[in-house]
Amino acid sequence: MKKLLKQVAGIDVAQGELVVSLGRMHDDLSPEIYAGKSFSNTDKGYESLVQWIGKMADPDIAVHYVMEATGVYHEKLAYYLDGKGHSLSIVLPNKISSYLRSLEVKTITDKTASAGITRFGLERKLERWRQPKPIFRQLRQLTRERDQLVQTRTAIKNHLHAE
Repeated sequence: MKKLLKQVAGIDVAQGELVVSLGRMHDDLSPEIYAGKSFSNTDKGYESLVQWIGKMADPDIAVHYVMEATGVYHEKLAYYLDGKGHSLSIVLPNKISSYLRSLEVKTITDKTASAGITRFGLERKLERWRQPKPIFRQLRQLTRERDQLVQTRTAIKNHLHAE
């Protein structure tokens, strides 16, 4: 009988939806994607996601969550999972897209992306993501707001100059 080594939930995060694939790796080192489902990118969707993972995954081995850094859409889920004590990693999108090209995936959909993220998590030892201190989160938010104001000011200046 095969021994289970690792379980990973790969999450493709979009503004309104989370597409999740669940995979496992046995002692023969063969990755297996065995379940998939979509959830809303809301607090209620996060709860449903964790409950579904609890039902589908082997309770003896912890599930590691892996997602791409997708602008700001992944952040709320990351804080939720970390706050609940789940292990997660956030990977840069260029690493995932390069990995998917190496698998020769022809058409990238949300489902194939989440399966690719799952395989990536199964095959690699990823660094665990930790919440930054609250001051850094606040600084990032203020910086984003400033950048948006500067862009708006530039657009208005350009519009006035055109007049």
